[in-house]
Amino acid sequence: MSGAPAAPRPASADGTGPGRLDLLLVPPRARTGWRVLPARVVAMCVVEMQKLRHDRTELYTRAVQPALWLLIFGETFTRIKAIPTGGIPYIDFLAPGIIAQSAMFIAIFYGIMIIWERDAGILTKLLVTPTPRAALISGKAFASGVKALIQAVVVIVIAAALGVGLTWNPLRLLGVAVVVVLGSAFFSCLSMTIAGIVLTRDRLMGIGQAITMPLFFASNALYPVAIMPGWLQVLSKLNPLSYQVDALRGLLLGTPSHLLLDFGVLVAAAIVGIAAASSLLGRLAR
Repeated sequence: MSGAPAAPRPASADGTGPGRLDLLLVPPRARTGWRVLPARVVAMCVVEMQKLRHDRTELYTRAVQPALWLLIFGETFTRIKAIPTGGIPYIDFLAPGIIAQSAMFIAIFYGIMIIWERDAGILTKLLVTPTPRAALISGKAFASGVKALIQAVVVIVIAAALGVGLTWNPLRLLGVAVVVVLGSAFFSCLSMTIAGIVLTRDRLMGIGQAITMPLFFASNALYPVAIMPGWLQVLSKLNPLSYQVDALRGLLLGTPSHLLLDFGVLVAAAIVGIAAASSLLGRLAR
């Protein structure tokens, strides 16, 4: 008898041959882990931004407060010249601080939304998907940054109408956008981290209201660090908002700043914030 190997069996015309069965029984390996993180972050960010299509009221109402800061506080202190600003009008000095403030005020209550999603059962459904928790948090964080960016455009338009000497260099404006998004990402992650600890909207609202003004006043948004008392200067150097304001002033006004340090601190703060919020996401969903 010949020892020649048997010819392979051809697959049947209806696609039920052995090769076809192997494809059906062994599905293609899906991408997992960090390889899908960028795509999942973008997807979650798009989902968050689609909520604006149904209700834009928040953007309109939140534009009122920065406008009042510039129109009343900025114009008044420009006239009385009570705060030394290094030779630039006070309203110019104030405008970048108001951009950072309005972005922080949007982001600091972002944890309320994730608690609402927990109560509605949405968060539990998201957690059983293969999407990494860091992607869920990052998507929400950068969505808050895009919302803050819309707010920043409103403040810049108002400041330009008031005669603030802003730059219109495209590269510098792109840097402004990055700074606003990074700062908002950190503060939204801070809010979601607090949400993972306190677990209720009422507690989060109380803590958010308690820390927003100290963060604002313990920064260089309203006055230079040099005129602060020593203990407040220490707090200002620990406050990420100070680095955000410093970067915005340097980019928008061309004042002396420490852009490499500012960007480094904001990137590190955003990464730490995402890690902290991600670690508490499971506790929030229980």
